[in-house]
Amino acid sequence: MTTISHTPVTTAHTLSDFDFELPAELIAQHPAAERSASRLLDGRGPVAVDRVFCDLPDLLNPGDLLVFNDTRVIKARLLGVKATGGQVEALVERVLSNGEVLMHLRASKSPKRGQRVRFARSVDAAMAAGDDSFEAEVLGRAGPEDSLFHLRFPSEPHALLERFGHVPLPPYITHTDDADDERRYQTVFAARPGAVAAPTAALHFDVALLAELALRGIDHARVTLHVGAGTFQPVRTENLAEHRMHSEWFEVGPEALEAVARTRARGGRVVAVGTTSLRALESAALSGELRAGTGDTDIFITPGFRFRVVDALVTNFHLPCSTLMMLVSALAGHAHVMSLYRHAIEQRYRFFSYGDAMLLQAMPEALAPRG
Repeated sequence: MTTISHTPVTTAHTLSDFDFELPAELIAQHPAAERSASRLLDGRGPVAVDRVFCDLPDLLNPGDLLVFNDTRVIKARLLGVKATGGQVEALVERVLSNGEVLMHLRASKSPKRGQRVRFARSVDAAMAAGDDSFEAEVLGRAGPEDSLFHLRFPSEPHALLERFGHVPLPPYITHTDDADDERRYQTVFAARPGAVAAPTAALHFDVALLAELALRGIDHARVTLHVGAGTFQPVRTENLAEHRMHSEWFEVGPEALEAVARTRARGGRVVAVGTTSLRALESAALSGELRAGTGDTDIFITPGFRFRVVDALVTNFHLPCSTLMMLVSALAGHAHVMSLYRHAIEQRYRFFSYGDAMLLQAMPEALAPRG
C-alpha cells in the first residue's frame, strides 16, 4: 500500500509557539444535549463572532461543498488477561485481513510471540474464561519502533469488537463509556468501520441540519480517513521537523473528485469538516493535482504549507502543542488562531472531542495557485 508523506516545511515556529493554558473545567466530558446546539466560533474575520452550530447554513454560500469523513468508530478498547493471570488493556489500532489486528497493549510484562491473551468486557469476565470472552494469539510486534502488537483473533475482528469492546473515549474524558457514548461518539453518517477516534467536528451535524444545508444549495461529499490513536500522541521535540507523524489509512474516491471539480467550476468553496477530511484531501493532492486513490498518509501540516484543495475548515478546539494546532495555524495563521483560542477560553467555550466548534477560512497566502 502506498504511504503518502509530507515533510513539514521549514518554519520559524517551534513547539512552544502552540502552547496555551487551558482550565481543566473547559474540557468537555459529555456532549451537548443536541448535536447542533453546540457553540460555533466564527473565526473567518479579524474579530471572533460567537454563534451556535445550527447557524452554519447562514455562514456558507449556495454552491459551497462540505466534505465529510464517513469513517465509523469501532469499539476498539479491550480488557483482558494473559495466561499467567496478568491484566492487560488494549486499544486496537487497525484491523488487517485474515482475522489479524494491530493494537496498543499495556501490561506489567509484555506478552511474547506465541502466547495467548483472553479478552472480554471486563477483567473479571476474561479471568472467568467463559463464553463472554475470547482468546487471541500474539504473532509478534509491529509498527514504528515495534510500538504495536500483532495479534490474530479467532473470528472476524469487527464482530468481536462490537460484542466485547468498549468505545475508545479519548484519554482526557474521565468517565467510563456508556450507552450515550455509543451513540454520540459517532457521526450520524458513519459508514465505514475502522476509526479508533471520532472525526469530532462532524459530531455536530444532525439530520435536520444536513437537510437545511441541502435546501440552501450547499453540496456535500465524503472521504474516508480511519483516525488512529496517534491523533492524541504529543509532539515531544521543539524542532517540528524532527516529529514523526503516525500513519492513517484514507481513501478519496472519484465521486469526491467530481464534487470538488463541480464546486470549483461554479466558484464555490471547499469546506473540510474536520482536520481528518482536510488531511485526506490534501494527501490526495500532494502530487500537485487532486487524484482519487487510497493508501496510508502521515502528512504533517505546519505553517508554510500551501493548501491545494481546502478553502475553509470546520473544526473543534485542539490540545495545546498538538499537530492539529499546527494544522489550523497553517490554514488560518498562527497569530489569528492563538487569538481565537484566547477568546474561546475567555468566553468559556467547551474544548476537545465533545466540545464546541469553530469555522476558519484559509488566509490567501496559505493557498496554492488554483488551476
